[in-house]
Amino acid sequence: MTVGASIGKKKERGKAALRAGTEKRSWKQDWKKNYQLYLFLIPAVVSVFIFSYLPMYGIQIAFKDFKPVRGILGSEWVGMKWFERFFSSFQFTEILGNTLLLSVLLLICSFPVPILFALIVNQYREGRFRRVLQTVSYAPHFISTVVMVGMVVLFLSPSAGLYGTLMRMFGLEAENILGEASMFRPIYILSDIWQHTGWDSIIYLAALSSISQDLYDAAKVDGAGRWKRMWYIEIPALRETAMILLILRLGGIMSMGFEKAYLLQNNLNLAASEIIATYVYKIGLTGTPQYSYSAAIGVFNSVINVFLLLTFNKLSKKMSGAGLW
Repeated sequence: MTVGASIGKKKERGKAALRAGTEKRSWKQDWKKNYQLYLFLIPAVVSVFIFSYLPMYGIQIAFKDFKPVRGILGSEWVGMKWFERFFSSFQFTEILGNTLLLSVLLLICSFPVPILFALIVNQYREGRFRRVLQTVSYAPHFISTVVMVGMVVLFLSPSAGLYGTLMRMFGLEAENILGEASMFRPIYILSDIWQHTGWDSIIYLAALSSISQDLYDAAKVDGAGRWKRMWYIEIPALRETAMILLILRLGGIMSMGFEKAYLLQNNLNLAASEIIATYVYKIGLTGTPQYSYSAAIGVFNSVINVFLLLTFNKLSKKMSGAGLW
């Protein structure tokens, strides 16, 4: 038994060494064959390292009483002080609730729309109508957030906007919609859908274009109509792509877009529009800057995002077999 076990271990070590050698050779062969592509990756890798990894050195500010004159290393270590302050703040529940509610509503309302739009566009083969439809839907994506919010404010103005003009035409009184807290989330979500639906549908259209024409021909021979072809061919083809994009969206669910929320925000709708991103900006950069406190809130936000990303990626792997890794 001892001799047999020893022989078995030697065989396993030999197989492991063989696999390692094969992997090493295959990596070298791949490098020689595609070294130009790896060279093209260098600027991107360096950029990510400089702008995404090096700044993580400053994460220790969240655990110190940071004073700019003393620097990061010279500032006093205070541990979890700023986290405890945020958790015990009277604004914690409201800000966290606003962030989660707006994020979840935006995800539920906006995520399926590009999929549906891609399925509709895919029903029209190459032609003028399809090109016009795609161009019109892509255009809002290239409008800057500042300009887009300016358009929304102008359209919804009760005095000079389209909304106010139409209300007066029907003899009704125009209300200040942007000043109502209950209207902040619908305005935010609808404007986001209008701006990004066309652009977000591109990846789904690319997935649909990879479907073999033989599947469509076979479905037609079997008598499947347009709706059945969509249900049994196109939607399953989008499943893995949709799951990966959903995981990415869930991983950033706490990181709401700061610009649009801040620009649509005013004193009247503050109860619904104050989210973590706007709160961090106000306490970190306006008035008397509280660098450590704002950094602690940012760390809390990032930890939640990472936890959600890992959790939903694992669930997706178990349920559908699709995941980021």
